[in-house]
Amino acid sequence: MSDLFSPLTLRDCEIPNRIAVSPMCQYSCEPDGLPTEWHRVHLGSRAVGGAGIVMTEATAVEPRGRITAHDLGIWNDQQAEALQPITAFIREQGGVPAIQLAHAGHKASKTRPWDGNDPIAPDETDPDGAEGWEVISPSPDAYPPFSGDRPAMRKATQDDIEGVIDAYRDAAERSLEAGFDIAEVHAAHGYLLHEFLSPVTNRRDDDYGGSFEDRTRLLREVTVAVREVWPEDKPVFVRISGTDWLEDEFSASWDVDQSARLAADLADLGVDLIDISSGGLHPDQAAPGGPNFQVPLAEAVSESADVAVGTVGGVTEPEQADALVRNGRADLVLVGREFLRDPYFGLRAGEALEEDGAASERWPIQYRRAVQ
Repeated sequence: MSDLFSPLTLRDCEIPNRIAVSPMCQYSCEPDGLPTEWHRVHLGSRAVGGAGIVMTEATAVEPRGRITAHDLGIWNDQQAEALQPITAFIREQGGVPAIQLAHAGHKASKTRPWDGNDPIAPDETDPDGAEGWEVISPSPDAYPPFSGDRPAMRKATQDDIEGVIDAYRDAAERSLEAGFDIAEVHAAHGYLLHEFLSPVTNRRDDDYGGSFEDRTRLLREVTVAVREVWPEDKPVFVRISGTDWLEDEFSASWDVDQSARLAADLADLGVDLIDISSGGLHPDQAAPGGPNFQVPLAEAVSESADVAVGTVGGVTEPEQADALVRNGRADLVLVGREFLRDPYFGLRAGEALEEDGAASERWPIQYRRAVQ
């Protein structure tokens, strides 16, 4: 057996291999946040395709936390019920269903990427007629839009912050009812929790800004809220941006040293895996790109904190993914765009890495005559 296809056990959850479908927004809901047939086929195909973990796109914990009006949501019981057939199908294929719980913060209320990714004011609509809304930010004057004008936003109050924490807690409870085995807190890519982490976008002078302890407070409180309602036998992940890629542009930004320190704090709160991506906060970021470009961030965190780590970005080849696990550079490999290009990446990876016939046995019996 290749290292990539060795199981990973986190608490009582046994993941059959080290391949996960990375969260990828589909922008394919109506404004009600309900999953559609697109989500059922999209996520189900990757489960058939051999992924050990199939994770939803960023799923909004409250309506104002959506990036667009067409994002998936988990803020009401109807959404949780609509997700149940999807989680059941993923599990039937041998995969582990996971959900990424998210709040877009000041990157919310936008048109879909193929419509320009432009901010929508509360009195405006997107090309499909969906209305915009006011968004919250740790420090509105620090928001650097990637394109277009600043959206209508205001500084998050103490009531807003408490509401966000409650929304994550409620969303985790609904996610459990929907059948998910893993809950991931999204604190990366310039969305709300990352906005609080980074001094580039957090210029507050209260208990949620300034020092490392205060900037990380909201994420720690959200994590505690999720862990309190998530069963002890099921794992919790947190996705972070390992760095803002802004070290040379700002006197202070979020960097890998702070990520390593944060990871240790999160592990103490019961987090089982840190899913390490990067960037997404500021248009001036200088990310290098290329295969494995984020892996050193995962290695730095792994060396500093007693917690499993996942890496993502530029993973396109089975041998590449296998080497990451075999060489101890990551415990889990999250694959995004390659799974869009090839829903059966997990199965094809087995064929490329194993020669004992086990790979063909992983294919669904309905497809097996095509690979034997």
